[in-house]
Amino acid sequence: MTSVHPSERSIILLGTGTSVGVPVIGCDCAVCQSKNPRNHRMRTSVAIQTSGGTFLIDTSPELRLQLVRERIRLVEAVLYTHSHADHIFGLDDLRICGQYLKRAIPLYCEANVEKHIRATFAYAFAQPYPNDHPGAIPQLIFEPIGTEPFDVLGQRVQPIRLMHGKLPILGFRINDVAFCTDVSDIPDESWPLLDGLDVLVIDALREKPHPTHLSLSQAIEVAERVKPRQTYFTHVSHSLDYEETNARLPAGVELSYDGLRIPF
Repeated sequence: MTSVHPSERSIILLGTGTSVGVPVIGCDCAVCQSKNPRNHRMRTSVAIQTSGGTFLIDTSPELRLQLVRERIRLVEAVLYTHSHADHIFGLDDLRICGQYLKRAIPLYCEANVEKHIRATFAYAFAQPYPNDHPGAIPQLIFEPIGTEPFDVLGQRVQPIRLMHGKLPILGFRINDVAFCTDVSDIPDESWPLLDGLDVLVIDALREKPHPTHLSLSQAIEVAERVKPRQTYFTHVSHSLDYEETNARLPAGVELSYDGLRIPF
C-alpha cells in the first residue's frame, strides 16, 4: 500500500479537459496551438491521496500518462461519476495495480454505470476467461453506491446528485472539497451538501450555453451561491485560454489545470 502522511493528503486534478481534450485533433485555434502547458488539458480524472492509500474519481483515456506524470505508483479503488467514454476508457490501465495488490480493485458506482462498464470491458468479466496469463485482464469488483455517504480507504465520501443534461450522475465531497464535473444542473436537494466548502471544483465548459454542461457564467453563479474559499473550473474546452480567462474571473475563481493539487 502506498500512503501519505495526513498532513500531505491531497486531491490531484489529473485531467481538466473536455471529452476531446485540448489540443483538439485538427484544430489550429490559439489555445490548441498555445505553448502554455496550462492550456493542455487531458480528459477528466482525479486522484485522492489519503493516509490509507490512493483512489481515483473516474478513469480517463489518458490515465496511464496521468499516473506516470504525477508519480502515482498504486491505485487501490475508483469512484465513478458516470459512464461516458471520457470517464471510463482508461480502466484497463489499472491491470498493473491489481497485479501489485494481488486482489481485485473495487469500483464504487451506481447500477447503470456498472452495467455500462461490464458491457464495455466484457473481456474482464468473462467466465472463465480464455487466457492462462493472470495479468491479461483487470481484476475488478463492483461496490454499489447511491447518494448515501460511504468510506474508501478510511476516507469518508459524500456523493452529490447532479444532472448531466437528462442523465443523473454523481459528484463527490471529500471533507471540505467537492468535485462536480459534467454538470448542467444541481437538484434542490443537493445544494445543502455544498454548504461550508473550502474548495469547489465544478464544470465550466465554455462561454456559450451547452445542453449538458454549465457555461462559464452559469458556473460563476454557482460559485457565488456556494461561496467556497476557492473555486476551480474543470472540463474546460479549447475556447477558454488559461491566462486570458483567469484575468477576468472574480476573486477566488480560476480555471483549473492538469496536475493541480488541492490539500484537504
